[in-house]
Amino acid sequence: MTAVVEVTDSTFDPVVLRSDRPVLVDYWADWCAPCRQLDPILEELAAEHSGRVTFARLDANANPVTPAERQVLGLPTLQLWVGGELVTQVRGSKTKAQLLALLADHL
Repeated sequence: MTAVVEVTDSTFDPVVLRSDRPVLVDYWADWCAPCRQLDPILEELAAEHSGRVTFARLDANANPVTPAERQVLGLPTLQLWVGGELVTQVRGSKTKAQLLALLADHL
């Protein structure tokens, strides 16, 4: 069972924007090689930090509305949401250390 939550256009608001904890959203697509490289890192972080941060992924091909509304211009894009507000956004594949640094203030 995966520790990363799948979100869609219809579940983005309740899962991400109304969450009582920080949410790191991974915008991905199946054709994106860097997205696939990021998957195991996100799974590992999600398992290590469950209960403190929610890790979510949104398939940009199957759910085009949310990425367009959130100005996602390339894949993979990672957005950190806290209290319904976008705190930071990074694009491209990242290492575990880089993601931990991104989350440091919220762990």
